[in-house]
Amino acid sequence: MENLMQSNKQGKIKFWLPTLLAIVMVVGIVIGTKLKPAPKMVAFNPSDFPAITSLEQGRVEELIRYIEAKYVDEVNGDELVGTVIDKLLNELDPHSNYISANELEEVSEQLDGSFDGIGIEFMIMEDTVVVIAPIVGGPSEAVGIMAGDKIVSIEDSIVAGTKFSLDDVMEKLRGERGSAIRLGIKRKSDEDIKEFSVKRDEIPIYSVDASYMLDSETGYIKINRFSANTYAEFMQSVEKLVEESGMENLVIDVRQNPGGYLQQATKILSQLFKEKDRLLVYTEGRFGLRNEYESTGKTFFKINNITVLIDEGSASASEILAGAVQDWDRGHIIGRRSFGKGLVQEQYRLTDGSALRLTVARYYTPSGRSIQKSYDNMDSYDGDLMNRTYSGELSHLDSIDVVDSTEYYTASGRVVYGGGGITPDVFVPIDTLLLNDYYLSLRQHIPQFTYRYFERNEKQLDMERKAFLHNFQFSSKELKSFWDYAVEKGIERNENEFKRIEEVLALSLKARLAKILFQEEGYYMVWNQQDPIVQKAIELIREDSSLSLEE
Repeated sequence: MENLMQSNKQGKIKFWLPTLLAIVMVVGIVIGTKLKPAPKMVAFNPSDFPAITSLEQGRVEELIRYIEAKYVDEVNGDELVGTVIDKLLNELDPHSNYISANELEEVSEQLDGSFDGIGIEFMIMEDTVVVIAPIVGGPSEAVGIMAGDKIVSIEDSIVAGTKFSLDDVMEKLRGERGSAIRLGIKRKSDEDIKEFSVKRDEIPIYSVDASYMLDSETGYIKINRFSANTYAEFMQSVEKLVEESGMENLVIDVRQNPGGYLQQATKILSQLFKEKDRLLVYTEGRFGLRNEYESTGKTFFKINNITVLIDEGSASASEILAGAVQDWDRGHIIGRRSFGKGLVQEQYRLTDGSALRLTVARYYTPSGRSIQKSYDNMDSYDGDLMNRTYSGELSHLDSIDVVDSTEYYTASGRVVYGGGGITPDVFVPIDTLLLNDYYLSLRQHIPQFTYRYFERNEKQLDMERKAFLHNFQFSSKELKSFWDYAVEKGIERNENEFKRIEEVLALSLKARLAKILFQEEGYYMVWNQQDPIVQKAIELIREDSSLSLEE
């Protein structure tokens, strides 16, 4: 027995035990009724948790040692401990989770709003890495890499004509800030391969995808997440729209926005309420501690009518934004019922470089409602979108299930409900063609087809954005070419289904082409021309039917 315990497997145990014990100790604190709340800290240490006895620690350690030493089959220590950790956290709620050291960097990038790399958007077409666009101001643009360039080699590795995956290429391109990387580039106009040396730098991940004017008075801002830079990006967008275009009204689009930092949402909300100390959201933990977030009263620009667009993918900080606007009758909420995530997580670094993201409180809208949906049935929780589709909720307002019948009241006395997301003031059903199986199977081939179309028609597409938006359309012949291309890639030819989705397919192709020509903003400018939720927002603002109590 003693000899077995000295085997190489024990190295894995020693590596993982601090992490596992930290998780066990935290779970003990969360579920123990007499223990004190855990302090906020950078890393866990057993001495920080005197309430956890050595017997409890020893029990877990002993169990894993026996499995490693005596189990009939060889086990992977890393996977075993990971399974134990996941099982522990799954007993709590859907949003408390363990993040491995490898995963933590990617997760942090999304919230921190940047990563270290060379600054290009690219795609893999068959077996070729193609640059869609260099990021403006990034290191690739600085050395002269252009849209349409094909990357044939990275350092000494040939990537053209090989089976490198998207992740493989990203791993090779990313690296420590300041380090240089050699790229072999084949440019359409040149026969020879050019070599570029690119010095990696900090590359921003933008959370505002688009900001432009929907009409002469109304601006539109699309927020894809609430990262560390979202408020700054939002304010830059507002400033541009007000000073350059005279914006008076604003549509904020947080559809498919999964949330992020709560404080970023409250800072944006502060710019929508001119009064000081107006309650925007509050949080409460298990021990009754209440934290309130209020408006500052320091607004930089006057914004009249406000409209917030939400859907089934709007969660967390997105729901905080929509909930405050709705409760104070500051403007219309338009779309479909939001996701329903009303739990607040804090992230704690563990000793091995991984992290624990632990639910520490619930948040409540100004009227006092919690919009967290039930997670008693995790199968139902994980399959939420499918359940909403089958129930008819995405298509019919009266199919929305009001789980909590408690009535809450907005500032003007309107009744609203909690217990499962924000229900919009104005419901707009989903376009069922977007859920059509044949459309979804064809859609995956749109990026490559549109890029090939761009390469073949680059000169004809050299036009101003306004001209493209109003004049360009894919012809029936070009749509047929796309259909043929998808069939070559393995999609079954179905003429009846193709005719049903032809219009939305043409819109999708044009929007994707606009993204190539005019970046992310171009995509939304095309799509929003026919988006029923955006069009409803414009209609309500033009009717001057604002709910605002700001005057």
